[in-house]
Order: sequence, then structure tokens, then C-alpha cells
Amino acid sequence: MSSQSFSKNTTITTLQKLKQKGEKFACLTAYDACFAKILSEAGVEVLLVGDSLGMVLQGHDSTLPVTMEDMVYHMACVKRGNAGALLMADLPFMSYASETQTLENAARLMRAGGQIIKLEGGAWIADTTRSLAERGIPVCAHMGLTPQSINRIGGFHVQGRDTEQAQAIIEEAQILEAAGASMLLLECVPRDLGKKVTDALEIPVIGIGAGPDTDGQIMVLHDVLGVSPITPKFVKNFLLDSSDGIPGAVTDYVQAVKEQTFPSEEHCFH
Repeated sequence: MSSQSFSKNTTITTLQKLKQKGEKFACLTAYDACFAKILSEAGVEVLLVGDSLGMVLQGHDSTLPVTMEDMVYHMACVKRGNAGALLMADLPFMSYASETQTLENAARLMRAGGQIIKLEGGAWIADTTRSLAERGIPVCAHMGLTPQSINRIGGFHVQGRDTEQAQAIIEEAQILEAAGASMLLLECVPRDLGKKVTDALEIPVIGIGAGPDTDGQIMVLHDVLGVSPITPKFVKNFLLDSSDGIPGAVTDYVQAVKEQTFPSEEHCFH
């Protein structure tokens, strides 16, 4: 897909319409201007400036050390290189502990170029979500495996495998939608739960390790290129079979998401 065919800016409304038409969309993390340009010109609809940068750029063993200064810096870099993708930014660990703190930090990311703010949590972030949405700041709620809660969860484990926990995830997702969330990101849940959550919500659902039935798919850029320090079950190295280096790998990823050949069964949890 050329940059000419992807000249229109992607908005939340764009993604909503894709969901309604049953068409998939592709998302990737980005941390600098160079890759932001490559990814957006290849047709990636959403670029996430993720606190995953703590692990893939800074060499930490979790996302917890990432600061607001880190996020604002990388958001500004990505903004300069972006060619039409929707820009999403993570609120890092403990940067949304109070309403005042949340609004100030979300505003910093929006001023740096963010167009939607992502925060981790279930029903307990409903008030925060509502507060942001009422002030014109779109929210993507992040449920399932939430890396900022890694110490409470006890590791990188699949969430929602038992019936009670799965039902709670569905219900809390609906609470967040009612609170004003514009999107939901669902990480590391069984395939059938990914489908149930997606079907239960009007807003677009982005999956990572959540099966092929979510409206969109996201991966960490370094996973797509096969250079991550860890390789979870749900990732695929698209650079291995690329005939055009990195741009080709990204284009292949976008095409695989849209044609629903990725994620395949081997990338799913049950």
C-alpha cells in the first residue's frame, strides 16, 4: 500500500466505520520520526507511542520505569514523522493516580501530538475515563494483561481463562464503554473471549494475543521485525519473509491483518 493510497488522516470515526463494515485495521508501536513515517506510509492506521519503550528501547525488564518525560519526548518525535495515522499515547505507570494528575499528564501528551490516550485498568478507571472524555480527550482502555500491574498479576500470564474472570472482563469493558471510552485494547486473553468482548461493544476493540476476531490488531514494532528481547506466542516476525526489508515487512503485516491471515491459530490462546 503506497502513501498515496493512505493520504487521508485516520480518526476514531474512521475506525468506528471499519468496525461497522467488518473490516480489520492494523496498529503498531512507534517511538521515533523515521519509523513513524515508514509505518504510516505503509498503511498502519494507528501508531501507539507505548510505554513498551521501557523494555525495547531502554532495556528495562518491565514498563514501570518509564516516565512522563520519556513519553512526551517520543510522542513529539513520532508526531513529526507521522503521515496520516491516528496517534495514541500511553499514560505511564502511576501517572494517573489522581484526577488532577491525570488531566495534566494527558494534556501534555495531547500537546505533544497525541490524539487518543491509553490507560490500563478495568472498571476502576471508569471515573478517570469519564473525566477525560468530558474534556475532549479520547480514551483507549487497556484490559486483560496489563503490564503496569505485572507485580500484582505475578508475571506475564494469560487473563480471563476461567468463566468468572472472563465474564468480569466483558462486564467491565461495557462499563468503560458507557463511561466514554472510544476504544478498547485487549491483551493476552483466550480467542473466544476476544470475540465475545468485541461483539459486546460498539467501540472498536484492538487485540494483541486476543485472537483474530478483534476489530484491529496491534504488535510491538520490534516483534514485527524480530528484534525483541522476548518472543511471546502471539507475535510473528514479518521481516523473515520480506522481499523489501523493513518497509516490506510492515506492508506484509498490514496486509495479513486486513486479509485476516494474522493472527493465525498458532498465535492464539484457548
